[in-house]
Order: sequence, then C-alpha cells, then structure tokens
Amino acid sequence: MADIRFQTITSLERPDLAPYRTLKRSAEHAKLGIFVVEGDKVLDRLLESEFTVVSVLLIEERLAGFDPRLRARPEKEITVFVCQKSVLAEMVGFEIYQGVLAIGKIPEPVSLEHILAASPHPRFFVAMDGLSNAENVGTLMRNCVAFGVQALIAGETCSSLFLRRTVRNSMGALFKLPALETTSLVQTLQTLRRQNIRCIAAHPHTDEKVLSKADFTGDCCVVVGSEGHGISPQVLAACDEAVAIPMANEVDSLNVSAAAAVFLYEVNRQRGRS
Repeated sequence: MADIRFQTITSLERPDLAPYRTLKRSAEHAKLGIFVVEGDKVLDRLLESEFTVVSVLLIEERLAGFDPRLRARPEKEITVFVCQKSVLAEMVGFEIYQGVLAIGKIPEPVSLEHILAASPHPRFFVAMDGLSNAENVGTLMRNCVAFGVQALIAGETCSSLFLRRTVRNSMGALFKLPALETTSLVQTLQTLRRQNIRCIAAHPHTDEKVLSKADFTGDCCVVVGSEGHGISPQVLAACDEAVAIPMANEVDSLNVSAAAAVFLYEVNRQRGRS
C-alpha cells in the first residue's frame, strides 16, 4: 500500500508543484518523462492501471472519494496536494471543473517485437500518419480500445500520445492500449507486411475498393491519415491497399476518429464480434 503524504496548499510556488504550473507546456513535461491527468474518470483509470502515479492535486471535497484507491496503489509514496477550488483555478490559469489533476510517469517505450509477441492471431493494429490534433488522437484511442485493437502505432509526424488534451480525450483508454511511437512509419509498415500483416489504408480518395469489399479477417493494420491531408504518399505506398468508406451527397471525407470507428466496426463485423 502507498504511503500518502497530504499537503494543503494555497499557491503553486513550491518546486514539486512545477508540473501543475505548466499545464500548457507539453514539451517541458515530455523532457521530464511525465504526463498530466485531468478529470475524475481519467484519474480513476490511471489508478486502475500499471502506470506510475507521481502526485495528485485535488480540491478538498474530492479527497474522500479517491483516498482508498490512492492508498491501494503499489507506489511506496504518493504526494496528494489539497486546495480550495477557487485556489486551483487561480493557480493553473483556467477552470478545472471536476477539481482533479494528477501527474503520471510516461512508461518505457515498447518495441514492435514485444507488441507482435503479445498479440494473438488474428492481429489487429491501427497506425496513425500525421495526426496532430490532440483531441482526435485521444478519441481514436478510445475507438481502438472499444473495438479491441491490440496496439496503436504512431508515426513520426504525429503529436505525442501523452499531451494533456490527448490523455483527457482518451478517457483513460491510453492506459489500456499498448502504443508504439515509431521513428519511421514506412519502415514499421514494411516490417508488419513481412510478418504477413496486411496494412490497409483508410483513404477516401481511391477508386480501388470500398470498405465492405476489403478483407479484415486475417492479421491486419488499419492505417489512418492526418486531419487535413490524409495519408502521405510515402505511407500510402507502403500499404497493401487503399480502401474508402462509401459516402453520399458529395461528402468526400469524415473526421479521422469517425472514419476510424467505421473501419474498426467493419473489422469486428467481419470477425464475427458483436
């Protein structure tokens, strides 16, 4: 059980509160190897996970609800900072409606070899190319967990998986989803194909094949592209095929998280999952 060190605070001037003073400075957090959790549901899922909890910042009225779960954590010690809600909003610079923040430790990177070894057949991965919107990345993570994706692969042109808004929009899905941030998505897709994992591009501007005609019953990786430009030509060329969602009324594309949900549902449908 964790030893909980309670600290009542009235300002963020202490050095150990620096991450809470810099909620909008994601680059500083990345250098420190930490990420920010915002909201009670996301903190709930962090406490259920194997991710390391560094500290928690709560308003007084939320403390009792989290105290038992904090004490049950495996860390030797967790510092819990407690303050008034008005003080919290003043300290961080914007309203934290639920009065709950926490700092977690970014885990050690996982390798593609580890992901392959841990994923039973038929394998089911998602790869992202060029996604820069934190909310979209977080929502995509939720889709992946909801539809049984075994791992998420982020290309080198994607934003960090541990941005505050990404973690918040994932609603804790990040803690359940093995994720790889690759330095070359093209090379990673080529490796997957050598492992007989079909890489299928979700590409709206194709005449090759519509979604219902694609085969997702075997090992596959669904590749999705950026919000503005879709999948880059290099990544598209590294895929086995491009597949489009048929759409009416001259709509040519969907939001990336919405399009991904349609693809992931189709994978589950073909594999007989309800």
